[in-house]
Amino acid sequence: MNLIDSLSGRQNAQSVAELSLEPLFDRKYSSLYKAISSAFVPENKGRSRQGASEKVLEQVKSLLPAFVKPSKHPFWLTAIDATPALRPYSNCLADRSITYYPNPAPGNKPIGVGHSYSVLALLPERETHAPPWVVPLSCQRITTQQSANEVAAKQMTALLSEPGLPFGIELTVNAADSGYSKAPYLGAVGGFPNHVEVVRSAKNRRFFQVAATPEVHPVHVGRPKKFGVVFDLKDETTWGETVEETEMDWQTASGRPLKIKLQRWNTLLMRGKKNIPMHEHPFDLIRARVFDLSGKLVFARSMWLIVMGNRRAEISTVAAYEAYRQRYDLEHFFRFGKNKLLMDSFQTPTLEHEENWWCLACLAYVQLWLAAHLCCPLPKPWERYLPEFKEHRLPSPSQVQRDYGRIIRQFGTPACPRKPRGNSPGRPKGASQCKRKREPIVFKRSKPSKVVTSG
Repeated sequence: MNLIDSLSGRQNAQSVAELSLEPLFDRKYSSLYKAISSAFVPENKGRSRQGASEKVLEQVKSLLPAFVKPSKHPFWLTAIDATPALRPYSNCLADRSITYYPNPAPGNKPIGVGHSYSVLALLPERETHAPPWVVPLSCQRITTQQSANEVAAKQMTALLSEPGLPFGIELTVNAADSGYSKAPYLGAVGGFPNHVEVVRSAKNRRFFQVAATPEVHPVHVGRPKKFGVVFDLKDETTWGETVEETEMDWQTASGRPLKIKLQRWNTLLMRGKKNIPMHEHPFDLIRARVFDLSGKLVFARSMWLIVMGNRRAEISTVAAYEAYRQRYDLEHFFRFGKNKLLMDSFQTPTLEHEENWWCLACLAYVQLWLAAHLCCPLPKPWERYLPEFKEHRLPSPSQVQRDYGRIIRQFGTPACPRKPRGNSPGRPKGASQCKRKREPIVFKRSKPSKVVTSG
Protein backbone atom coordinates (compact mmCIF):
# COMPACT_ATOMS: atom_id res chain seq x y z
CA MET A 1 0.00 0.00 0.00
CA ASN A 2 2.91 2.37 0.64
CA LEU A 3 4.14 1.65 -2.87
CA ILE A 4 0.74 2.28 -4.49
CA ASP A 5 0.27 5.47 -2.46
CA SER A 6 3.69 6.79 -3.40
CA LEU A 7 2.99 5.99 -7.05
CA SER A 8 -0.42 7.69 -6.91
CA GLY A 9 1.10 10.79 -5.33
CA ARG A 10 4.36 10.76 -7.30
CA GLN A 11 5.89 14.21 -7.64
CA ASN A 12 9.65 14.01 -8.27
CA ALA A 13 10.59 10.35 -8.76
CA GLN A 14 12.09 9.71 -12.19
CA SER A 15 12.51 5.95 -11.71
CA VAL A 16 10.90 3.16 -9.73
CA ALA A 17 13.77 3.15 -7.23
CA GLU A 18 13.25 6.85 -6.53
CA LEU A 19 9.69 6.14 -5.40
CA SER A 20 11.27 5.17 -2.07
CA LEU A 21 12.18 8.86 -1.64
CA GLU A 22 8.57 10.02 -1.95
CA PRO A 23 6.98 11.25 1.31
CA LEU A 24 4.26 8.58 1.17
CA PHE A 25 6.79 5.72 1.16
CA ASP A 26 8.14 5.47 4.73
CA ARG A 27 10.25 2.37 4.21
CA LYS A 28 13.65 1.80 2.66
CA TYR A 29 14.23 1.19 -1.02
CA SER A 30 14.81 -2.55 -0.49
CA SER A 31 11.20 -2.90 0.68
CA LEU A 32 10.04 -1.45 -2.62
CA TYR A 33 11.33 -4.41 -4.63
CA LYS A 34 9.98 -6.85 -2.06
CA ALA A 35 6.55 -5.26 -2.43
CA ILE A 36 6.65 -5.71 -6.22
CA SER A 37 7.83 -9.33 -6.10
CA SER A 38 5.26 -10.41 -3.48
CA ALA A 39 2.35 -8.21 -4.61
CA PHE A 40 0.08 -11.05 -5.73
CA VAL A 41 1.46 -13.95 -3.70
CA PRO A 42 -1.27 -15.36 -1.39
CA GLU A 43 -0.63 -15.27 2.34
CA ASN A 44 -1.96 -18.80 2.66
CA LYS A 45 0.80 -21.09 1.47
CA GLY A 46 -1.75 -23.74 0.52
CA ARG A 47 -3.22 -21.56 -2.21
CA SER A 48 -1.68 -21.35 -5.64
CA ARG A 49 -0.21 -18.08 -6.83
CA GLN A 50 -2.91 -15.93 -8.37
CA GLY A 51 -2.21 -14.18 -11.63
CA ALA A 52 -1.75 -10.44 -11.44
CA SER A 53 -4.50 -9.82 -14.01
CA GLU A 54 -7.04 -11.92 -12.06
CA LYS A 55 -6.04 -10.17 -8.85
CA VAL A 56 -6.71 -6.75 -10.38
CA LEU A 57 -10.18 -7.89 -11.44
CA GLU A 58 -10.80 -9.18 -7.91
CA GLN A 59 -9.76 -5.83 -6.43
CA VAL A 60 -12.01 -3.96 -8.85
CA LYS A 61 -15.01 -6.01 -7.70
CA SER A 62 -14.75 -4.28 -4.33
CA LEU A 63 -15.20 -0.93 -6.13
CA LEU A 64 -18.62 -1.86 -7.51
CA PRO A 65 -20.46 0.72 -5.32
CA ALA A 66 -18.30 3.44 -6.94
CA PHE A 67 -19.49 2.54 -10.45
CA VAL A 68 -22.19 4.98 -11.53
CA LYS A 69 -24.70 3.42 -13.89
CA PRO A 70 -24.79 5.32 -17.20
CA SER A 71 -27.74 7.62 -17.73
CA LYS A 72 -27.03 9.09 -21.16
CA HIS A 73 -26.90 5.66 -22.84
CA PRO A 74 -28.56 2.47 -21.53
CA PHE A 75 -25.38 0.40 -21.51
CA TRP A 76 -22.02 0.00 -19.80
CA LEU A 77 -19.11 0.99 -22.02
CA THR A 78 -15.72 -0.71 -22.02
CA ALA A 79 -12.70 -0.56 -24.31
CA ILE A 80 -9.74 -2.82 -24.96
CA ASP A 81 -6.40 -2.20 -26.63
CA ALA A 82 -2.74 -3.23 -26.51
CA THR A 83 0.26 -1.02 -25.82
CA PRO A 84 4.01 -1.73 -26.11
CA ALA A 85 6.50 -1.95 -23.25
CA LEU A 86 9.89 -1.53 -24.89
CA ARG A 87 12.84 -3.38 -23.34
CA PRO A 88 15.49 -3.31 -26.11
CA TYR A 89 18.51 -3.60 -23.79
CA SER A 90 17.15 -6.24 -21.38
CA ASN A 91 19.04 -9.16 -22.83
CA CYS A 92 18.24 -11.40 -19.83
CA LEU A 93 14.48 -10.78 -19.93
CA ALA A 94 12.51 -13.70 -21.32
CA ASP A 95 9.88 -13.76 -24.05
CA ARG A 96 10.75 -10.49 -25.79
CA SER A 97 9.57 -10.06 -29.35
CA ILE A 98 9.15 -7.46 -32.07
CA THR A 99 6.27 -5.20 -31.13
CA TYR A 100 4.58 -2.25 -32.76
CA TYR A 101 5.93 1.13 -31.68
CA PRO A 102 5.31 4.36 -33.63
CA ASN A 103 8.60 5.92 -34.66
CA PRO A 104 8.50 9.40 -36.22
CA ALA A 105 12.00 9.15 -37.71
CA PRO A 106 11.82 9.12 -41.56
CA GLY A 107 12.57 5.74 -43.07
CA ASN A 108 12.36 3.84 -39.78
CA LYS A 109 9.91 1.01 -39.30
CA PRO A 110 7.40 1.52 -36.47
CA ILE A 111 8.67 -1.41 -34.43
CA GLY A 112 10.60 -2.04 -31.23
CA VAL A 113 11.80 -4.90 -29.03
CA GLY A 114 9.96 -5.73 -25.83
CA HIS A 115 6.57 -6.88 -24.58
CA SER A 116 2.97 -5.89 -25.27
CA TYR A 117 0.22 -5.55 -22.68
CA SER A 118 -3.51 -5.79 -23.27
CA VAL A 119 -5.65 -3.51 -21.09
CA LEU A 120 -9.41 -3.80 -20.65
CA ALA A 121 -10.99 -0.72 -19.05
CA LEU A 122 -14.38 0.66 -18.13
CA LEU A 123 -15.17 4.03 -19.72
CA PRO A 124 -17.27 6.11 -17.31
CA GLU A 125 -19.87 8.39 -18.80
CA ARG A 126 -18.51 11.92 -19.16
CA GLU A 127 -19.53 15.32 -20.39
CA THR A 128 -18.08 17.10 -23.43
CA HIS A 129 -14.49 18.30 -22.95
CA ALA A 130 -14.31 16.56 -19.55
CA PRO A 131 -11.03 14.80 -18.61
CA PRO A 132 -10.68 11.33 -20.19
CA TRP A 133 -10.91 9.04 -17.15
CA VAL A 134 -10.98 5.25 -17.45
CA VAL A 135 -11.12 2.44 -14.88
CA PRO A 136 -8.63 -0.39 -15.68
CA LEU A 137 -10.33 -3.75 -15.12
CA SER A 138 -7.70 -6.15 -16.44
CA CYS A 139 -4.07 -5.90 -17.56
CA GLN A 140 -2.41 -8.93 -19.13
CA ARG A 141 0.83 -9.46 -21.02
CA ILE A 142 0.61 -10.81 -24.58
CA THR A 143 3.08 -13.68 -24.82
CA THR A 144 4.93 -14.62 -27.97
CA GLN A 145 2.70 -17.70 -28.25
CA GLN A 146 -0.45 -15.56 -28.26
CA SER A 147 -1.99 -12.86 -30.37
CA ALA A 148 -3.65 -9.69 -29.13
CA ASN A 149 -7.02 -11.10 -30.24
CA GLU A 150 -6.60 -14.25 -28.14
CA VAL A 151 -5.65 -12.34 -25.00
CA ALA A 152 -8.46 -9.80 -25.51
CA ALA A 153 -11.00 -12.61 -25.93
CA LYS A 154 -9.86 -14.21 -22.64
CA GLN A 155 -10.04 -10.90 -20.80
CA MET A 156 -13.49 -10.10 -22.12
CA THR A 157 -14.76 -13.61 -21.41
CA ALA A 158 -13.48 -13.42 -17.82
CA LEU A 159 -15.15 -10.04 -17.32
CA LEU A 160 -18.53 -11.09 -18.76
CA SER A 161 -18.47 -14.36 -16.80
CA GLU A 162 -17.66 -12.72 -13.46
CA PRO A 163 -20.77 -13.12 -11.26
CA GLY A 164 -19.98 -10.18 -8.98
CA LEU A 165 -20.01 -7.58 -11.76
CA PRO A 166 -22.96 -6.25 -13.82
CA PHE A 167 -21.28 -6.43 -17.22
CA GLY A 168 -22.44 -9.95 -18.10
CA ILE A 169 -25.99 -9.37 -16.82
CA GLU A 170 -26.77 -5.90 -18.16
CA LEU A 171 -26.24 -4.54 -21.66
CA THR A 172 -22.52 -3.88 -22.20
CA VAL A 173 -20.80 -2.35 -25.23
CA ASN A 174 -17.11 -2.80 -25.91
CA ALA A 175 -15.26 -0.49 -28.31
CA ALA A 176 -12.12 -1.67 -30.06
CA ASP A 177 -9.86 -0.70 -32.95
CA SER A 178 -9.62 -2.39 -36.32
CA GLY A 179 -7.12 -4.98 -35.06
CA TYR A 180 -9.98 -6.66 -33.20
CA SER A 181 -12.38 -6.83 -36.17
CA LYS A 182 -11.26 -10.36 -37.01
CA ALA A 183 -13.07 -13.64 -36.57
CA PRO A 184 -10.92 -15.08 -33.71
CA TYR A 185 -11.93 -12.25 -31.39
CA LEU A 186 -15.47 -11.49 -32.55
CA GLY A 187 -16.37 -15.16 -32.70
CA ALA A 188 -15.14 -15.75 -29.15
CA VAL A 189 -17.19 -12.94 -27.57
CA GLY A 190 -20.18 -13.00 -29.91
CA GLY A 191 -22.04 -15.66 -27.93
CA PHE A 192 -22.73 -13.57 -24.84
CA PRO A 193 -26.38 -12.51 -24.94
CA ASN A 194 -25.97 -9.07 -23.33
CA HIS A 195 -22.75 -8.05 -25.04
CA VAL A 196 -22.32 -5.86 -28.13
CA GLU A 197 -19.06 -5.07 -29.91
CA VAL A 198 -18.45 -1.77 -31.71
CA VAL A 199 -15.29 -2.37 -33.71
CA ARG A 200 -13.69 -0.34 -36.45
CA SER A 201 -13.20 -2.07 -39.79
CA ALA A 202 -10.47 -1.59 -42.36
CA LYS A 203 -11.59 0.23 -45.49
CA ASN A 204 -10.75 -2.69 -47.84
CA ARG A 205 -12.89 -5.41 -46.22
CA ARG A 206 -15.47 -7.46 -48.07
CA PHE A 207 -18.66 -8.51 -46.32
CA PHE A 208 -21.79 -10.31 -47.47
CA GLN A 209 -25.51 -9.95 -47.23
CA VAL A 210 -27.55 -12.87 -45.91
CA ALA A 211 -28.38 -15.35 -48.66
CA ALA A 212 -32.00 -15.35 -49.74
CA THR A 213 -34.01 -18.46 -48.87
CA PRO A 214 -35.21 -20.22 -52.06
CA GLU A 215 -38.98 -20.49 -52.42
CA VAL A 216 -38.73 -23.94 -54.02
CA HIS A 217 -36.77 -26.66 -52.28
CA PRO A 218 -33.80 -27.65 -54.49
CA VAL A 219 -33.65 -31.12 -55.97
CA HIS A 220 -30.05 -31.68 -54.93
CA VAL A 221 -30.07 -31.28 -51.18
CA GLY A 222 -26.81 -29.91 -49.77
CA ARG A 223 -25.50 -27.37 -47.36
CA PRO A 224 -27.74 -24.27 -47.38
CA LYS A 225 -26.18 -21.16 -48.82
CA LYS A 226 -25.16 -18.73 -46.06
CA PHE A 227 -23.53 -15.82 -47.84
CA GLY A 228 -25.37 -13.72 -50.40
CA VAL A 229 -24.41 -10.65 -52.42
CA VAL A 230 -20.97 -9.16 -51.79
CA PHE A 231 -20.74 -5.91 -49.82
CA ASP A 232 -17.38 -4.44 -50.84
CA LEU A 233 -16.34 -1.37 -48.88
CA LYS A 234 -14.27 -0.15 -51.85
CA ASP A 235 -17.12 -0.48 -54.34
CA GLU A 236 -20.09 1.79 -53.63
CA THR A 237 -22.24 0.01 -56.22
CA THR A 238 -22.40 -3.10 -54.00
CA TRP A 239 -23.71 -1.35 -50.90
CA GLY A 240 -27.39 -1.23 -51.66
CA GLU A 241 -29.86 0.95 -49.80
CA THR A 242 -29.27 2.06 -46.25
CA VAL A 243 -31.74 1.41 -43.44
CA GLU A 244 -30.89 4.67 -41.68
CA GLU A 245 -29.16 7.95 -42.46
CA THR A 246 -28.65 10.57 -39.79
CA GLU A 247 -26.68 13.76 -39.26
CA MET A 248 -25.31 15.19 -36.02
CA ASP A 249 -23.47 18.33 -34.99
CA TRP A 250 -20.06 18.08 -33.41
CA GLN A 251 -17.63 20.58 -31.95
CA THR A 252 -13.91 20.03 -31.50
CA ALA A 253 -12.02 20.95 -28.35
CA SER A 254 -10.88 24.16 -30.05
CA GLY A 255 -14.48 25.13 -30.82
CA ARG A 256 -14.58 24.27 -34.53
CA PRO A 257 -18.11 23.22 -35.55
CA LEU A 258 -18.43 20.07 -37.68
CA LYS A 259 -21.19 17.93 -39.12
CA ILE A 260 -21.06 14.14 -39.01
CA LYS A 261 -23.12 12.09 -41.44
CA LEU A 262 -23.86 8.49 -40.48
CA GLN A 263 -25.24 5.67 -42.66
CA ARG A 264 -26.27 2.22 -41.46
CA TRP A 265 -26.78 -1.17 -43.09
CA ASN A 266 -28.28 -4.07 -41.13
CA THR A 267 -27.66 -7.81 -41.02
CA LEU A 268 -24.38 -8.41 -42.83
CA LEU A 269 -22.00 -11.35 -42.51
CA MET A 270 -18.25 -11.85 -42.59
CA ARG A 271 -16.20 -14.88 -43.51
CA GLY A 272 -15.14 -17.10 -40.63
CA LYS A 273 -12.69 -19.95 -40.26
CA LYS A 274 -12.94 -23.70 -39.94
CA ASN A 275 -13.80 -23.67 -36.25
CA ILE A 276 -15.29 -20.15 -36.16
CA PRO A 277 -18.69 -20.06 -37.94
CA MET A 278 -19.12 -16.31 -38.34
CA HIS A 279 -22.40 -16.74 -40.24
CA GLU A 280 -23.91 -17.26 -36.77
CA HIS A 281 -22.92 -13.72 -35.80
CA PRO A 282 -24.59 -11.17 -38.09
CA PHE A 283 -23.76 -7.52 -37.59
CA ASP A 284 -24.72 -4.01 -38.62
CA LEU A 285 -22.36 -1.67 -40.46
CA ILE A 286 -22.06 2.09 -39.94
CA ARG A 287 -20.27 4.56 -42.20
CA ALA A 288 -19.18 7.87 -40.66
CA ARG A 289 -18.03 10.95 -42.59
CA VAL A 290 -17.01 14.33 -41.15
CA PHE A 291 -17.80 17.60 -42.96
CA ASP A 292 -17.17 21.25 -42.16
CA LEU A 293 -19.93 23.86 -42.37
CA SER A 294 -19.22 24.46 -46.08
CA GLY A 295 -19.88 20.80 -46.87
CA LYS A 296 -16.23 19.88 -47.50
CA LEU A 297 -14.90 16.58 -46.25
CA VAL A 298 -12.55 16.99 -43.28
CA PHE A 299 -11.10 13.47 -43.65
CA ALA A 300 -10.69 11.89 -47.04
CA ARG A 301 -11.41 8.37 -45.75
CA SER A 302 -14.67 7.19 -44.26
CA MET A 303 -14.75 5.37 -40.94
CA TRP A 304 -16.53 2.00 -40.91
CA LEU A 305 -17.87 0.54 -37.67
CA ILE A 306 -19.05 -3.02 -37.06
CA VAL A 307 -21.86 -3.38 -34.50
CA MET A 308 -22.12 -7.06 -33.54
CA GLY A 309 -24.21 -8.72 -30.84
CA ASN A 310 -27.65 -10.14 -30.15
CA ARG A 311 -28.89 -6.80 -28.76
CA ARG A 312 -27.26 -4.57 -31.39
CA ALA A 313 -30.67 -3.21 -32.42
CA GLU A 314 -30.86 -1.46 -29.02
CA ILE A 315 -27.71 0.55 -29.86
CA SER A 316 -28.62 3.56 -31.96
CA THR A 317 -26.37 4.72 -34.77
CA VAL A 318 -25.36 7.89 -32.91
CA ALA A 319 -24.72 5.97 -29.68
CA ALA A 320 -22.48 3.46 -31.48
CA TYR A 321 -20.47 6.27 -33.07
CA GLU A 322 -20.06 8.14 -29.77
CA ALA A 323 -19.08 4.91 -28.01
CA TYR A 324 -16.26 4.34 -30.47
CA ARG A 325 -15.07 7.94 -30.18
CA GLN A 326 -14.78 7.56 -26.42
CA ARG A 327 -12.48 4.58 -26.99
CA TYR A 328 -9.63 7.09 -27.45
CA ASP A 329 -9.75 7.76 -23.70
CA LEU A 330 -7.75 4.55 -23.39
CA GLU A 331 -4.92 6.16 -25.36
CA HIS A 332 -4.80 8.99 -22.82
CA PHE A 333 -4.54 6.39 -20.07
CA PHE A 334 -1.54 4.79 -21.76
CA ARG A 335 0.15 8.16 -22.11
CA PHE A 336 -0.50 9.14 -18.50
CA GLY A 337 0.49 5.71 -17.19
CA LYS A 338 3.84 5.75 -18.95
CA ASN A 339 4.66 9.40 -18.23
CA LYS A 340 3.27 9.83 -14.71
CA LEU A 341 2.96 6.33 -13.25
CA LEU A 342 6.25 4.93 -14.62
CA MET A 343 4.28 2.07 -16.13
CA ASP A 344 6.99 1.00 -18.58
CA SER A 345 10.01 2.20 -16.54
CA PHE A 346 10.59 -0.78 -14.26
CA GLN A 347 13.88 -2.36 -15.34
CA THR A 348 13.83 -5.95 -14.13
CA PRO A 349 15.07 -9.23 -15.62
CA THR A 350 12.23 -11.18 -13.95
CA LEU A 351 9.12 -11.54 -16.06
CA GLU A 352 6.68 -11.98 -13.16
CA HIS A 353 7.92 -8.80 -11.48
CA GLU A 354 7.31 -6.77 -14.63
CA GLU A 355 3.76 -8.13 -14.90
CA ASN A 356 3.15 -7.29 -11.24
CA TRP A 357 4.40 -3.76 -11.77
CA TRP A 358 2.01 -3.08 -14.65
CA CYS A 359 -0.95 -4.25 -12.56
CA LEU A 360 0.21 -2.17 -9.57
CA ALA A 361 0.33 0.90 -11.82
CA CYS A 362 -3.26 0.17 -12.91
CA LEU A 363 -4.36 -0.04 -9.26
CA ALA A 364 -2.62 3.28 -8.55
CA TYR A 365 -4.60 4.85 -11.40
CA VAL A 366 -7.83 3.44 -9.95
CA GLN A 367 -6.99 5.16 -6.66
CA LEU A 368 -6.63 8.46 -8.48
CA TRP A 369 -10.03 7.96 -10.11
CA LEU A 370 -11.64 7.30 -6.73
CA ALA A 371 -10.04 10.43 -5.25
CA ALA A 372 -10.95 12.75 -8.14
CA HIS A 373 -14.03 14.22 -6.44
CA LEU A 374 -11.93 15.08 -3.34
CA CYS A 375 -9.24 16.92 -5.26
CA CYS A 376 -8.57 20.62 -4.72
CA PRO A 377 -7.13 22.43 -7.77
CA LEU A 378 -3.49 23.35 -7.25
CA PRO A 379 -2.57 25.28 -10.39
CA LYS A 380 0.93 26.50 -10.97
CA PRO A 381 1.29 30.26 -11.50
CA TRP A 382 1.16 29.96 -15.29
CA GLU A 383 -1.79 27.53 -15.19
CA ARG A 384 -4.32 29.48 -13.15
CA TYR A 385 -5.92 31.06 -16.25
CA LEU A 386 -6.50 27.77 -18.06
CA PRO A 387 -10.16 26.74 -18.57
CA GLU A 388 -9.79 23.54 -16.53
CA PHE A 389 -8.89 25.62 -13.46
CA LYS A 390 -11.28 28.53 -14.04
CA GLU A 391 -14.31 26.32 -14.70
CA HIS A 392 -15.77 23.79 -12.28
CA ARG A 393 -14.81 20.57 -14.00
CA LEU A 394 -13.84 17.13 -12.82
CA PRO A 395 -10.07 17.31 -12.29
CA SER A 396 -7.74 15.45 -14.63
CA PRO A 397 -5.50 12.56 -13.48
CA SER A 398 -2.48 14.88 -13.32
CA GLN A 399 -4.33 17.32 -11.07
CA VAL A 400 -5.43 14.54 -8.72
CA GLN A 401 -1.90 13.15 -8.56
CA ARG A 402 -0.66 16.62 -7.58
CA ASP A 403 -3.07 16.75 -4.62
CA TYR A 404 -3.07 13.06 -3.68
CA GLY A 405 -0.63 13.49 -0.79
CA ARG A 406 -3.04 15.77 1.06
CA ILE A 407 -6.01 13.48 0.36
CA ILE A 408 -4.40 10.27 1.62
CA ARG A 409 -3.08 11.94 4.76
CA GLN A 410 -6.64 12.81 5.74
CA PHE A 411 -7.84 9.22 5.34
CA GLY A 412 -4.69 7.42 6.39
CA THR A 413 -3.17 4.38 4.73
CA PRO A 414 -4.13 0.77 5.53
CA ALA A 415 -0.45 -0.23 5.32
CA CYS A 416 0.96 -1.79 8.46
CA PRO A 417 3.42 0.40 10.37
CA ARG A 418 7.02 -0.39 9.67
CA LYS A 419 8.93 -2.52 12.15
CA PRO A 420 12.67 -2.12 12.74
CA ARG A 421 14.78 -5.18 12.18
CA GLY A 422 18.36 -6.09 12.82
CA ASN A 423 21.16 -6.23 10.34
CA SER A 424 20.75 -8.76 7.57
CA PRO A 425 23.20 -11.68 7.68
CA GLY A 426 23.92 -11.12 4.01
CA ARG A 427 25.20 -13.65 1.50
CA PRO A 428 27.01 -16.65 3.04
CA LYS A 429 30.76 -16.52 2.84
CA GLY A 430 32.09 -18.22 -0.27
CA ALA A 431 28.75 -18.15 -2.10
CA SER A 432 28.83 -17.14 -5.76
CA GLN A 433 26.10 -15.94 -8.11
CA CYS A 434 25.48 -17.50 -11.48
CA LYS A 435 25.22 -15.27 -14.50
CA ARG A 436 21.75 -14.86 -15.88
CA LYS A 437 20.93 -16.59 -19.11
CA ARG A 438 20.75 -14.29 -22.14
CA GLU A 439 17.33 -14.73 -23.67
CA PRO A 440 16.72 -14.62 -27.45
CA ILE A 441 14.36 -12.26 -29.26
CA VAL A 442 11.35 -14.14 -30.60
CA PHE A 443 10.11 -13.28 -34.08
CA LYS A 444 6.45 -14.17 -34.65
CA ARG A 445 5.96 -15.85 -38.02
CA SER A 446 3.48 -18.18 -39.65
CA LYS A 447 6.33 -20.66 -39.98
CA PRO A 448 8.25 -22.03 -36.98
CA SER A 449 9.56 -19.17 -34.85
CA LYS A 450 13.00 -17.82 -35.59
CA VAL A 451 15.11 -16.66 -32.66
CA VAL A 452 18.03 -14.28 -32.68
CA THR A 453 20.39 -14.13 -29.75
CA SER A 454 20.95 -10.52 -28.69
CA GLY A 455 24.24 -9.15 -27.47
